[in-house]
Amino acid sequence: MAAARFRIRPAAAADAAAVAGLAAELAQSFAFSLASFDACYPALLAAGHACLLVATACSEDAGPEYSGPEYSGPEDDCLGYLLGFEHLTFYANGRVAWVEEVLVRGADRGQGAGRALMTAFEEWARGRDCALVALATRRAAPFYRALGYQDSATYLRKVLAGKPG
Repeated sequence: MAAARFRIRPAAAADAAAVAGLAAELAQSFAFSLASFDACYPALLAAGHACLLVATACSEDAGPEYSGPEYSGPEDDCLGYLLGFEHLTFYANGRVAWVEEVLVRGADRGQGAGRALMTAFEEWARGRDCALVALATRRAAPFYRALGYQDSATYLRKVLAGKPG
């Protein structure tokens, strides 16, 4: 097989198992539930305010859609995903976008897939006239700062009764 690169594209129904495997790696505050994932995944694909992107390997001859450095894994292998949303606000005088989850498989980090996922989400948000993109992170602040993100607020949460976490 020729050397491969990754490309960023909207997730599809066929990506569910790969995204589930990655999402299970991300889960820390709540135990990952495949049953919950299976119920949510199709709804997220259909939701107009949601953006679910995947980074997949593709061959060099796949055309101009790919981006990033060479990758030597199997073609169409899911390297990472990003889940984000847009919504209306008063404070920003309109729409803002929020990155809820982003994960690149450990072995594939540092090769540009995370940056490409974030760039693609920013383009999606810009296309919806969002004023900003925001996110919360505990472990990856240096990565996001390198992309131009700035510290803005403290993230607080309250787990609602009956929910583990």
